[in-house]
Amino acid sequence: ATLSAARDAVRRLKAARPGRAIRVLIRGGVYRLSEPVVFGPEDSGTAEGPITYAAWPGEKPVFSGGRPIGRWQEGPGRLWSTHVPGVREGRWYFRQLFVNGRRATPARLPLEGFFRSAGPGVPYKDRTAARRDPKTKISIFYRDDDLRRWENLDDAVVVIFHSWTASRHVIQSLDPDKRLVRFTAPSGWPMGYWEKNQRYYIEFVREGLEAPGSWYLDRPSGQLFYHPLEGEQIERIEAVAPGPAELLRLEGDAAAGRPVSYVRFEGLSFQHTGWTMPRDEMVDGQAAAGLPTAAVHLLAARHCLLRRCEIAHTGGYGLWLEGGSKDNRVEQCQIHDLGAGGVRIGETRLPDDPEQQTERNEIYNCFIHDGGHVYHAGVGVWIGRSSYNTVHHNEICDFLYTGVSVGWSWGYAPTTAHHNRIEFNHIHHLGWGQLSDMGGIYCLGVSPGTRLCYNRIHDVLSYSYGGWGLYTDEGSTEILMENNIVYRVKDGAFHQHYGRENIVRNNILALSATYGQIRRSREEDHISFTVEKNIIYSRGVPMLGGNWSNGNFRFRSNLYFDASGQPPRFPGGLTLQQWQAKGQDAGSILADPKFVDPQTYDFRLQPDSPALEIGFKPIDPDRIGLVGPPQWVDLPKQVRRKKMLLPGEAE
Repeated sequence: ATLSAARDAVRRLKAARPGRAIRVLIRGGVYRLSEPVVFGPEDSGTAEGPITYAAWPGEKPVFSGGRPIGRWQEGPGRLWSTHVPGVREGRWYFRQLFVNGRRATPARLPLEGFFRSAGPGVPYKDRTAARRDPKTKISIFYRDDDLRRWENLDDAVVVIFHSWTASRHVIQSLDPDKRLVRFTAPSGWPMGYWEKNQRYYIEFVREGLEAPGSWYLDRPSGQLFYHPLEGEQIERIEAVAPGPAELLRLEGDAAAGRPVSYVRFEGLSFQHTGWTMPRDEMVDGQAAAGLPTAAVHLLAARHCLLRRCEIAHTGGYGLWLEGGSKDNRVEQCQIHDLGAGGVRIGETRLPDDPEQQTERNEIYNCFIHDGGHVYHAGVGVWIGRSSYNTVHHNEICDFLYTGVSVGWSWGYAPTTAHHNRIEFNHIHHLGWGQLSDMGGIYCLGVSPGTRLCYNRIHDVLSYSYGGWGLYTDEGSTEILMENNIVYRVKDGAFHQHYGRENIVRNNILALSATYGQIRRSREEDHISFTVEKNIIYSRGVPMLGGNWSNGNFRFRSNLYFDASGQPPRFPGGLTLQQWQAKGQDAGSILADPKFVDPQTYDFRLQPDSPALEIGFKPIDPDRIGLVGPPQWVDLPKQVRRKKMLLPGEAE
């Protein structure tokens, strides 16, 4: 029994009984896939007669792209090893291994942290010209013996950190005398552009097998080596290596008017997809938005549903809705352990044909977490050139870049993403000091009707600049940010690079570690934003950071408080009264907002809070995040993570 066989049986049943609802129940167990199961327009149901593929009650069907790896032997040394058929013969090679349900680490150097380059392989002085010169993007100098001519160097991958991206490279040549390494394909940025001695590491090298939990596949011999964790037993090891990059495809044709419609999947698990490393293509890019695949891939899907499903252990994104996918719903799904990000909606280019545009999709009550393992810039939920989507009541955490990204046009070009709603989400533990220029919710471009409301955002740590809570980047326009609780971020609870007429209203913006609770970068001739009826709460960090000289912004009726005891100062070192004399913050006050317990980040207001005097409306944190039965709502509590330390915090 297979999912494709069930699909074919449904086709026959539909032919005999057209228009009737059909429900297929799938027994628990693991179903191995060597290629994705594809549903086409002919597999559609109707509004009155949907087609449903659901788990048998109380059981969990797992559709896995992984192959079990067995026959382990002890040795050499502390390692375990096994022979993998097909590798030596060139029929198979894999870059991920999952052991006992855990993603194992490719053997890497250094074992922890990063190397530092000795500078770009092609030095340059003109940074603008360097961006146009591909020769600046393909080599670096290394230090000492950080890189060597190890065995099977063709299989090694060098991962280089830029600002908001990390590029992956295959080595073309290594010159030990010059300490120069040249790659087969360029990065998206000149080497050393953001930091002359940039961070990098190398993986898939046998010499990195010193770390417990790491693995290495030797292509010439076909031998797989694993360094076991303490307590693991060789007779109980369950190792899985993935094959296909996709497991499920709903493949309609929007241009021909033939979508896949009214197909539902309930209670199914999709696990173990692979990724490949091209030699001659750039592997880089913001949000990893250029990846061509996803574990579950919907093209021209309409009115389809994924409910209580799992997508896990992927090589790239978990789920992608594109190609004219409309009116689909993803509900109470867990999407985790991801090579890139969780969910992509839309494309990087807006199709001219409205039928081919992706819109009106809903991501509801999902737990999306633990991503960026391969493509570090993956995003929890990415919305490209797509409109009228709703992302609400999700928990999104533990990515190395941004939690939610909305929009994909830079500057003030005509809108290609509008009326998107990002509401009631709990977004936290992002960045982890790896990438920069990122935030809890990141926006781009003219976006009328887009709302970022009732989100709780905290623990956002960038590597260098960035680490913002709410971030309106280039050209963000007509976006409403209201009733959000933002705290424990690196550079600002709200930051605007540049944009027009955004509204920041009735938010709690608190405890940014550096620069300011609110930060403004580029000054322009129009109104940047209006900030009104917010509680802005600090501990020794300025209230406002950045550029405030031209006055093209509006502040009114806000409450400011510095819990360090210092009197709050405003741009130019002004007091509130002096700031108000310049025409800003009419009706604003300095006062303790009387949170219930700010030490434990309980930002509910006591009944006599002076914030009520400025018209602030209390925000109920219990309405934010996952909803439903306790075992679902409490699932994120099972995640174990180290404490995120912001600047100025000690262990």
